[in-house]
Amino acid sequence: MLDKKVSKLLNEQINNEFYSAYLYLDFANYFEAKGLDGFANWYKIQAQEERDHAMLFYQFLQNNSEKVTLEAIGKPDKVFACDMDVLKAGLGHEQLVTSMINNIYAAAYEVKDFRTMQFLDWFIKEQGEEETNANDLITKMELFGSDPKGLYMLNQELAGRVYAAPSLVLD
Repeated sequence: MLDKKVSKLLNEQINNEFYSAYLYLDFANYFEAKGLDGFANWYKIQAQEERDHAMLFYQFLQNNSEKVTLEAIGKPDKVFACDMDVLKAGLGHEQLVTSMINNIYAAAYEVKDFRTMQFLDWFIKEQGEEETNANDLITKMELFGSDPKGLYMLNQELAGRVYAAPSLVLD
């Protein structure tokens, strides 16, 4: 049985991950409206990843005989002035998610919940990758985004992203 605080934080993270999926779908909508289908594709795949992350937390709780409590998912409410604002919001959001994962890890560490810590190890690594990807996207936009041909090429690159389901094994 999991510690009550750890269980509560894991349950909350399910909602946080589903919110992330909503947020990234909102980003995809923004880019679709601008005719940047590659950017939209990139964020749609990001949304798929976040839904899978939510389901990993869901399954972990179930595998540990914990009740899963699903709460309402908040509506993304940001309005963006430019493409770069969306990318920077994505990085900021990933940094927030990293802090949430770290908070759960700290709570598990406090009660010596090694199983949860081991489960979260994958997410800690994943968040490092997510922040790097968001930073890289900002860097590429700074380099190429103001040039229409460069933006076209970047959009084409992002259109080539394909979905790969996470390979985390739950016990």
